[in-house]
Amino acid sequence: MISVLYIDDEPSLLEIARIFLEETGDFTVTTMTSAEEALASGAARSCDAIISDYQMGGMDGIAFLQAVRQEHPDVPFILFTGRGREAVVIEALNNGADFYLQKGGDPQAQFAELENKVRYAVARRRAEQELSASEER
Repeated sequence: MISVLYIDDEPSLLEIARIFLEETGDFTVTTMTSAEEALASGAARSCDAIISDYQMGGMDGIAFLQAVRQEHPDVPFILFTGRGREAVVIEALNNGADFYLQKGGDPQAQFAELENKVRYAVARRRAEQELSASEER
């Protein structure tokens, strides 16, 4: 089971994504409507991956990414946003985002792509952890 923390200021999108991901049977999704709420809750400590919007009220997705990276440098982080500016993509990747996906288009295709990115990022992190553990033995 893969636990995902998803932060977006659009509750309807949070619900659609949660339903789509949990329908696979492989995900449990915790949703929150602000980065501040997510940081205050400590939810990043117990999740396998984080999905975040970029443009939200209060703290934006890049500031949230930076805050998460200070405490949890290895948790997979996917910026999933309607903002497609190249500068935002570069800033996200330079600050440690694993993937950047743009919202829009066919919902089925976009959530399937999101699911694939989460699976890949979590599998990569788990493989890195296993390798590190085996090297320590």
